Amino acid sequence: MQESVMQRMWDSAHISGGNADYVEELYELYLQDPNAVSEEWRSYFQKLPATGTQAKDVPHSVIRDQFVELAKNPRRASAAGSVSPEHEKKQVAVLQLVQGYRTLGHRVAQLDPLGLQQKAAPAELSLAYYGLSDADLDTQFSTGDLAIGKSEATLREIQQALKETYCRTVATQFTHITDTQQRNWLQERVESVRSRPAFSAEAKKHLLERLTAAEGLEKYLGTKYPGTKRFGLEGGESMIPLLDEIIQRAGATGLTKEVVIAMAHRGRLNTLVNTLGKNPRDLFDEFDGKRVEGLSCGDVKYHQGFSSNIMTSGGEVHLAMAFNPSHLEIASPVVEGSVRARQDRRGDVKGDSVLPITIHGDSAIAGQGVVMETYQMSQLRAYKTGGTIRIAVNNQVGFTTNRVDDVRSTEYATDVAKMIEAPILHANGDDPEAVLFVAQLAVDYRMTFNRDIVIDLVCYRRRGHNEADEPSGTQPLMYQQIAKQRTTRELYADALINAKVVTAEEAQALVDEYRQALDNGQHVVKSLVKEPNKALFVDWTPYLGHAWTADCDTRFDLKKLQELSTKLLKLPEGFVVQRQVGKLLEDRAKMATGELAINWGFAETAAYASLLTEGYPVRITGQDVGRGTFSHRHAALHSQKDGSNYIALQHLSDDQPPFILYDSFLSEEAVLAFEYGYATTTPNALVIWEAQFGDFANGAQVVIDQFITSGEHKWGRLCGLTMLLPHGYEGQGPEHSSARLERYLQLCAEHNVQVVVPTTPSQIFHLLRRQVVRPLRKPLVVFTPKSLLRHKLAISTLDELANGSFQTVIPETDSSITASKVQRLILTSGKIYYDLVEKRQASGRDDIAIVRIEQLYPFPEETLAEVIRPYTNLKNVVWCQDEPMNQGAWYCSQHHMHKVLKAHNPALSLAYTGRPASASPAVGYASLHAEQQEQLLNDAFTA
Repeated sequence: MQESVMQRMWDSAHISGGNADYVEELYELYLQDPNAVSEEWRSYFQKLPATGTQAKDVPHSVIRDQFVELAKNPRRASAAGSVSPEHEKKQVAVLQLVQGYRTLGHRVAQLDPLGLQQKAAPAELSLAYYGLSDADLDTQFSTGDLAIGKSEATLREIQQALKETYCRTVATQFTHITDTQQRNWLQERVESVRSRPAFSAEAKKHLLERLTAAEGLEKYLGTKYPGTKRFGLEGGESMIPLLDEIIQRAGATGLTKEVVIAMAHRGRLNTLVNTLGKNPRDLFDEFDGKRVEGLSCGDVKYHQGFSSNIMTSGGEVHLAMAFNPSHLEIASPVVEGSVRARQDRRGDVKGDSVLPITIHGDSAIAGQGVVMETYQMSQLRAYKTGGTIRIAVNNQVGFTTNRVDDVRSTEYATDVAKMIEAPILHANGDDPEAVLFVAQLAVDYRMTFNRDIVIDLVCYRRRGHNEADEPSGTQPLMYQQIAKQRTTRELYADALINAKVVTAEEAQALVDEYRQALDNGQHVVKSLVKEPNKALFVDWTPYLGHAWTADCDTRFDLKKLQELSTKLLKLPEGFVVQRQVGKLLEDRAKMATGELAINWGFAETAAYASLLTEGYPVRITGQDVGRGTFSHRHAALHSQKDGSNYIALQHLSDDQPPFILYDSFLSEEAVLAFEYGYATTTPNALVIWEAQFGDFANGAQVVIDQFITSGEHKWGRLCGLTMLLPHGYEGQGPEHSSARLERYLQLCAEHNVQVVVPTTPSQIFHLLRRQVVRPLRKPLVVFTPKSLLRHKLAISTLDELANGSFQTVIPETDSSITASKVQRLILTSGKIYYDLVEKRQASGRDDIAIVRIEQLYPFPEETLAEVIRPYTNLKNVVWCQDEPMNQGAWYCSQHHMHKVLKAHNPALSLAYTGRPASASPAVGYASLHAEQQEQLLNDAFTA
């Protein structure tokens, strides 16, 4: 009898357990170019599959596993010697078939409840593709690594196991994962139970109860408020038992203490009532138009958030649903930031204690760029949260778009998750037990590997985009089928009745009990904790109820300041800094002793150090925050010797709070949203996002509009996030000049944010300290300088840092300017101030006073009035700005200045001096920039 190919390879002494990796590399090389290996090895490899052309269809991992198995078990290789070469070829073909189902079985799975999505079966799932036929069905083959409980089975049994595992109402995609351990773990989990474990009668009854609740609320609201928009869950009711199982299973580990959820409109009301335990009576009040006290504008009911505690077998778990605007997926990075903050608060580096769940629409997950950005965050040091369970509620239609070639370019909406090698679990929403299985699998994978996993819940929309919509006008065939489709609860109830798990009377009793609870306005979540453990909450009590004030004592002891400055200059032994950085540190040493004036970088890092010593955590992220885009900060140093990093602010004392500093990946929208979420969950910390250039915040405008500037008045969400936006006209063109000051001022009202343009190092020192020391929590938008970071006049003293405070208005600072002589007053803000000062000095004018308005919102009218009171002989008052007339502060702030001037002297008017109105933020020609700059300075002195 001929010996097997594998046996000949074993006996040739080319292979042993120690060099199996070498053989694997040879095989991979052969797949790329057969002529690249020796004739002897080429001959061996060519005989492995049925034909040489099919060699590329055999994953080299399968061959490797066989080599390793032979190395472990030579007897098996010996036994293989009794098998014919023809059987050997078919054995390899069977292994190919197994891999074919793992890779492509999802394409013929029964995923669509409506039965409308029909796909042709790939050739790779046929026996003939691998040279097999029906005649081989009863032949015994090794099952290889197919986890079906036996090492050998007939081809018929193997094929049946593969169909049941990969082609029923659960379909898994994991072969794109390169990590062998994860891939094998998923294979074993789905194959060992053929993607359909046996559930107990109690589990099935609980499933039915949750489906009854999901359907019951939608029917109740449909009857009570017909035609009212609610973005109901009808057609996707399985999401409620899905969430229930995820939360309960995560809580059962005893590790997960919090679950934070992001989702858009669809199914939100159902989730709030049936998962988080919101009282139905409160929801009904919202339908009836009841206003929430303390909110000046509020928001629609399907944007609202909520929090509660529920009991699991592993203990009490806190649930939080994030507020969400209509911008679909934008809540996802916000939740990731909130989760990271909660994990940091618990000292949980791995991420087991707080679980994020993000729920997406199928069209949105494929179409919204912030989804990709959020996926990209998942394993980055600054943003990872130990894995997110991401659920796509797949309605198979967007707003009205359901042609796949109009919705996306990928086969599935969830294919975007492949970019981070996340496993994807598809489940038919009309099979609740399939949904239960993928929920369990998702939690176990996430807790085992701390990585993202995606559930594609394939369902449908029974009512169209919203309840006032008539969907048959744009999706006629789909809605003809939906009209005939029985609900998920009805289908499952009948299945349980037929299986004698419940009686028809018991199933109806669940419906009646739920309806009665809604009629009585009772909580309908049985696991809801009525007296929750408040230790699980974020305590915002110290920050509530504070009225706006600009005043705050931000002084800091001079001696301590100098001691901290010394610590910031101390480097580890042998740490070699770059030459220019060394000079910067030498200068800072002189600043600490008073030999040199304080510059911006010294003042800013000193502010962080002072806050850390007072117990306030600090977190800073952005695309270049370690050194600062303009190399002023250098909070993170890089050794020229070995490339190691050192952050002195993390080594001030053994018991200091954390100083978190990360250069971010190249995202604005997701990163700013993340930091907003972090700040809303960490009220005692200074949380900063810095734009590389202020202009780049344009890419995050939705976060600014819908969260930062309006979150408090829509949802009552306080936030102390600080944005640092480099801004200044220095001839660097349209995209590197303006941080679009006017956009932020247009969003200002009701003391919602602070917009500040500081011009001295002491101002930034006290401003940053004020943001945390003062218990008021308002977002802070800081227009930081570029050229002023090293400007000879933009300096401060140690005493100004130690004993000063933030000035909303800085009066004239030149003592040679006498108030009674002043006939022209120039009001200004930002870098242009120093250009005006130099112009005045050059012209020898002593009849002009220059006043800086450092805080543009809330506008300091009373302080400005005090500052200009001594100027009793004014004839002209001008506002001077760098920006074009239709931009900057002019249009949004002039009414405040007019009011102050009118009170000072009704005869005074306010003139504008600055660049002419422009469609572009700045010119791109250096010569034109210089001309404009000269003109606006002249105008400021003569207009």
